[in-house]
Amino acid sequence: MTAQSNNRTINARIGEVTERIVRRSQDGRRRYLDGVAAAAAAGPRRQRLGCANQAHGFAACGPGDKAMLRAGAGANLAIVTAYNDMLSAHQPYENFPELIRQAARAAGGVAQVAGGVPAMCDGITQGEAGMELSLFSRDVIALATAVSLSHQTFDAAVFLGICDKIVPGLVIGALAFGHLPAVFIPAGPMTSGLSNDEKSRVRQLFAEGKVDRDALLEAESRSYHGPGTCTFYGTANTNQMVMEIMGLHLPGASFVNPNTPLREALTKAAAERAMAITALGNDYKPVGRMLDERAFVNGVVGLHATGGSTNHTMHLVAMAAAAGIRLTWDDFADLAAVTPLLTRIYPNGKADVNHFHAAGGMGFVIRELLGDGLLHRDVETVWGQGLDAYVQEPVLAPDGGLAWRDGAATSGDEAVLRGVAAPFQATGGLTLLTGDLGRAVIKTSAIASERHVIEAPARVFHSQEALQAAFKAGELTGDVVAVVRFQGPRANGMPELHKLMPPLGVLQDRGLKVALVTDGRLSGASGKVPAAIHVTPEAADGGPIGLICDGDLIRVDAVAGKLSVLVDAEEWRARTPAEADLEPSHWGVGRELFGSFRAVVGSADTGATIFGSPQ
Repeated sequence: MTAQSNNRTINARIGEVTERIVRRSQDGRRRYLDGVAAAAAAGPRRQRLGCANQAHGFAACGPGDKAMLRAGAGANLAIVTAYNDMLSAHQPYENFPELIRQAARAAGGVAQVAGGVPAMCDGITQGEAGMELSLFSRDVIALATAVSLSHQTFDAAVFLGICDKIVPGLVIGALAFGHLPAVFIPAGPMTSGLSNDEKSRVRQLFAEGKVDRDALLEAESRSYHGPGTCTFYGTANTNQMVMEIMGLHLPGASFVNPNTPLREALTKAAAERAMAITALGNDYKPVGRMLDERAFVNGVVGLHATGGSTNHTMHLVAMAAAAGIRLTWDDFADLAAVTPLLTRIYPNGKADVNHFHAAGGMGFVIRELLGDGLLHRDVETVWGQGLDAYVQEPVLAPDGGLAWRDGAATSGDEAVLRGVAAPFQATGGLTLLTGDLGRAVIKTSAIASERHVIEAPARVFHSQEALQAAFKAGELTGDVVAVVRFQGPRANGMPELHKLMPPLGVLQDRGLKVALVTDGRLSGASGKVPAAIHVTPEAADGGPIGLICDGDLIRVDAVAGKLSVLVDAEEWRARTPAEADLEPSHWGVGRELFGSFRAVVGSADTGATIFGSPQ
């Protein structure tokens, strides 16, 4: 199960950042691990439930499963599923529970669907009122996961989830039951359709009025055309990378297409592995102990090395907090400084995740990062001790089962994937910005180097619809930093603002200097326009972004890591923060149910979560 790899020691900066996270997290992590140990010491809870409790737990089972659960000898595996057949990435999960049950029975135990969690599609809700529930859905998913596992009748859990908020929510929920082993099972990306580059081109033509709606719908339908994750490298596919590099997937599992024999074999193997690492055996791997500071550093390094989604500057912080670990944006910045960018996947390039996987994929990335001392090798994973096994890739054996072989040692396509000796850029794809306007992040990996510094007059909007209206009216004719505020978590749930990008892209292509500054989100599909996002403090929390006026000179400097307003200091201090009528965003499409979330949610740099941070 392991492959030979270079034993080079960890990079000094990686080690330093890890050590400071350990020191900073000492008290919170100790309290968390004490809770995990206490729950584990009590032993499997199911055997200590009352007879009526146990009877309810297996009442609907078939005779064989009922006998197994009644005897209490074998493990009971929870399935927590985000299945629905509206969401292309999650539709393949429909048949997974039966595959998992078969594998559990073969391993001498039982598997039960413990519960379902919601799974919304950001692609459907983009630009619509429902998008204002998207980020909050992560914490709802965490709560639903806790409800699913609260019956205390399980020895381990497998989690079926792929997309944007679903995987982080499942991880947060799993960590609330940190004494249980947890294995995440992906469903894989859809096969390649219309190229992401061509899809983007048609979107921009539509924004300019050069093609009609039928042409736009045809392009979108040819791009998003079947079961599986969307093929661009947004949050969903970044989730899969993170789960693999943090050891929650089986090696090589992330980007195998749905409805293939290899995908089915991997699903069964994941269930078998979950059964093997319960407290009933000799290889107990509770997820709360497994996901330590080193694992989270590996996740951040993977994010930078692949140019992943900006959403993970919040998700990884929130996930770490659920394990008693304090991860900060400064950690992201320092790790980015030593992590080379190894991939070009749309929107950072023309290739999609299927091309990335074919060129060597995760096995190659992990091999390169391990070989250069940029990952902690000595971590626990669901597959065993250490990351060395994750340079291997799964293949089908002649009997239909799984076999493992060494993954690619060289890139199959250097336009998509490169080694650390000749990366696409020397540092990671995300940069932390600080300055007069607070803190923000910018994804530089998709932006041409000549646009890493933009200085231009501000034009202020309080919605993406207002910016679109100004564009259509021909009001945006010069260099501009579009400031779109009152889009943070307290204001309206921090929606993604992708409808901003086609008009801003048109302006940029006309030769104008263009940038975006917002307290909202863009995610992994942020595109080619420089965008300082997740600005914190947000406007609704009194942040200085609320002081900006039309015409103020704004400087977005991704080279120096600065976000500045070039206004006379005395005038700036004398300004009164802008106000906005947020009531329209607090009612309709279920938004009225989330008032308590908006009231208590934390800032973007602390994870934008309702659960708080470890002390």
